[in-house]
Amino acid sequence: MIKRYTREKMGYIWSEKNKFQKWLDVEIAVCKAWNKLGKIPDEALKEIIEKTHIDDETVERINELDKVYNHDVLAFVTAVAQQVGENGRYIHLGLTSSDVIDTALALIMRESLDLLIESVDVF
Repeated sequence: MIKRYTREKMGYIWSEKNKFQKWLDVEIAVCKAWNKLGKIPDEALKEIIEKTHIDDETVERINELDKVYNHDVLAFVTAVAQQVGENGRYIHLGLTSSDVIDTALALIMRESLDLLIESVDVF
């Protein structure tokens, strides 16, 4: 996006940081579902939820790992799993890269559409 032509809120919605946050949201939602099915222990889910985060440092780490792996989702999963430790092994369980990317893209599109709708004057 060209910054001077982009509204600040919309620019954030389509930022790399928000993209990775949406990827994390998808991963956590799937971990919660696996937990309900008994595939992820309660303590592991709790640790995943409490310890994972996306900040500027995490984005930098993901980008560093992407240069090594040449695979953005592998870099993301590795960086986030490192935040958790041993229980990080449950992150991305049963998922493909497309599952994460496509679902997160839908969340980003919804978020951007919500912003557009919010700013439309209704008669």
